[in-house]
Amino acid sequence: MSAVVPGGVLTFVIVGQQDHPIYEVDLSGPKEQQTQYLHQFVLHASLDAVDEAMWSSKELHLKAVDRFNNLFVTAYVTPGNARFLLLHDGKSDDAIKGFFTEVQELYLRIMLNPFHTANTRISSKPFDQKVKMLAKRMLG
Repeated sequence: MSAVVPGGVLTFVIVGQQDHPIYEVDLSGPKEQQTQYLHQFVLHASLDAVDEAMWSSKELHLKAVDRFNNLFVTAYVTPGNARFLLLHDGKSDDAIKGFFTEVQELYLRIMLNPFHTANTRISSKPFDQKVKMLAKRMLG
C-alpha cells in the first residue's frame, strides 16, 4: 500500500513549542534535495505569519497563513502551542481542517506517553503510517 498522495505538493510538519520541527513528512513522494530544502524553508519562514494569525484568531485552524508562488501554507495550533503546518498547492480547506483534527488526536496520544517530551522528535512508525493513511484518505 503506497502512502503517497497523488497530485501536487503536500508537505506536513509539526513544529514544537520552541520552533523546532518534531515531525516532518513529504506526502507527495520523493523529491530532489533542493526542492525538499525549499519546502522546509517556506514552512519555517511561515512561522512568523502563524504567530501573528494565532493572536488575532480564537480558532485552532488558522487556514492559509502564508503563500509562496503557487504554494499555500495552512496552519493549525494545538492548545499546547504546537503548530501543524501543511504546504500544499490548493487543497480543500474543509479536508485540511479534518486532516488536522485527526492528526491532533494521534499527536495527543504521543504526548500522553510519559517517556515523550513536548520537544522530542516523533519517530514512531505507527504514527507516521497513520498520518500518511489519513493524508491519502482525506487529502488525496
